Amino acid sequence: MRFAANTTLMVQGTTSDAGKSVLVAGLCRVLVRRGLAVAPFKPQNMALNSAVTSDGGEIGRAQAVQAKACYLDPHSDMNPVLLKPNSDIGAQVIIHGRALTDMDAVAFHDYKKTAMTAVLQSHGRLQQQYQAVVVEGAGSPAEINLRTNDIANMGFAEQVDCPVVIIADIDRGGVFAHLVGTLDLLSESEQDRVIGFVINRFRGDIALLQSGLHWLERRTGKPVLGVLPYLQGFHLEAEDAIDSSQEIDFDSDTVLFKIIVPVLPRISNHTDFDSLRLHPQVDLQFIGPDQTIPAADLIILPGSKSVRRDLQWLLDQGWQQAINKHLRYGGKLIGICAGFQMLGETIADPLGIESEAGQSVALALLPFNTVIEAEKQLRRVSGELSLDASAVVGYEIHAGNSTGPALSRPLAQLECGADGAISTDNNIIGTYIHGLFDQSAACQSILSWAGLSAPQAVDHGARQEHEINRLADAIEQHLDLDQMFSALTGGCVND
Repeated sequence: MRFAANTTLMVQGTTSDAGKSVLVAGLCRVLVRRGLAVAPFKPQNMALNSAVTSDGGEIGRAQAVQAKACYLDPHSDMNPVLLKPNSDIGAQVIIHGRALTDMDAVAFHDYKKTAMTAVLQSHGRLQQQYQAVVVEGAGSPAEINLRTNDIANMGFAEQVDCPVVIIADIDRGGVFAHLVGTLDLLSESEQDRVIGFVINRFRGDIALLQSGLHWLERRTGKPVLGVLPYLQGFHLEAEDAIDSSQEIDFDSDTVLFKIIVPVLPRISNHTDFDSLRLHPQVDLQFIGPDQTIPAADLIILPGSKSVRRDLQWLLDQGWQQAINKHLRYGGKLIGICAGFQMLGETIADPLGIESEAGQSVALALLPFNTVIEAEKQLRRVSGELSLDASAVVGYEIHAGNSTGPALSRPLAQLECGADGAISTDNNIIGTYIHGLFDQSAACQSILSWAGLSAPQAVDHGARQEHEINRLADAIEQHLDLDQMFSALTGGCVND
């Protein structure tokens, strides 16, 4: 198959979490190293982890990380359609960075014909600005029940006539069945645009895999473009699934500072906790439904896409009693975004923005009230923490507006005004700032407030940059990039 003059390469996967996001990030960095102006792109994303863009929009956090791999500021064109689930059958639909409406799955399936226009507009703008666009698919292209009006995988690839690489995760098992089955379920024209396979997260001696690779190439007629090794301790922000792995030296005599976070049914922006999860002095645990709530030094209530429903879940799971006991024994408590709203007295949603219209009694730990409003607050913020004037940088994504006496003792003074609250006994803080722990000084300040003696400085940004380069190094070493990039005709990709 001959592609049109093309600057776009697409990565699709056999399953969710096959490695699409990380492969796109790595390929972006490789192409930048080779002197190209590159942008990431994901036509449609479904995730509750989002980022605020340079144009004041909202996109998936994976695309924000991929933009960093390109040394770019994230822009809403990099993820023109974002779905944020607020129930098992419905989601908020965000187009070009702005919330449009809520739709159930059936309504959105029909709406995809309209959404494709937004997708192609964004892709066209990126093509005009950059020499190469590296695209991430969503889920699997072999979901036959979702193929009609598809905008996320082969439907998009067919529209723009771009080559496709399919990646599969061998660490999960069944990699050959995944790849062969995925290819077999594609149409003939879709099969033709697949230029090869990448196998991800391989452990062991590659010689033991060679016979399987030869069989796969004979069976499908497609080349294996490379096998990426399992990278021990590798971390990039998760697109949606919670990563609970930690790098803890259990042989150390260090007594770790224990933090627990409830896994709300609609937990959002749980990447807020990556810096803590990777901190050498911290043992962070996500506590799921029906799990015993353990003793801890610090409890953090996270963000939520459906705050009143998740508040009810929290109450049903016994967290109010656990929090009250925790505070009686001198523990500290933080609420972030929706978690902050839960700390107040009431949460009202008169317009039914996040769930059914109504009002809920909150935890009543701080004297303020919250009203969910139609206009979502989307902004990047910077300023100083009131605790010790440490610099803080982050972003806000929320529909709630909070007012009351508690806000007269703000956690932070930002360029856009005061944020959050500190309780009069200094044991509770709340904030709308996401990314609160990503700046080393702010993280140290909060951990010190919470009771950790002499918290270490950890540079989350430097760690992220190191991981992107580590990924790009592995891609350059283990993939046949000349063959992969040969389908790109928009610019030189040679070393």
